[in-house]
Amino acid sequence: MTPPRRQRRYPRHEPPPPKPGKQGEQKNPERLYVVAGADEDGARAALDLVTLIVARADPPPSATPEQAALLRLCTAPLSVAELSAYLNLPFSAMTVLITELLTAELVQARAPIVRRAVPDRSLLEAVMHGLQRL
Repeated sequence: MTPPRRQRRYPRHEPPPPKPGKQGEQKNPERLYVVAGADEDGARAALDLVTLIVARADPPPSATPEQAALLRLCTAPLSVAELSAYLNLPFSAMTVLITELLTAELVQARAPIVRRAVPDRSLLEAVMHGLQRL
C-alpha cells in the first residue's frame, strides 16, 4: 500500500499570502531614524543593558510618543534591556533616546545594584535549623 501524495497548499506560480501579524512588526529603518533623530554631535551616554533608568518627572507636552512611553514606564527602575523589549526598539535607538532624556534631566541612570558581601554561613545555618524545628 502506498501513502497518499501530499499536495501543495499554494501552487508554485502564486506566492504564499503574507503572514498576519501586529502592526509594527516589520523592521523599518526609517522609523528608527525618526525615533532616534539626527545624531548631530554623536555623543551618547555610557549605558549597559543592565543600567537602571528612573524617571524624574512626568512627560512634558513636547515629548515624542516614545519619550512619553519611556517616562511612563520608568516610574519604577527598569533596565535598558527591559525598556528596549517593552518599547520594541533596538538597543542603539534606546541609547540615543535615553541620552536625550538624560541631557534634559528627565531621567536618571543608575548602576545596577550588586551584592558585594556574601551572607554569613553561620547565620544561614541558624535560619535553616530554626525552619526545620517548625
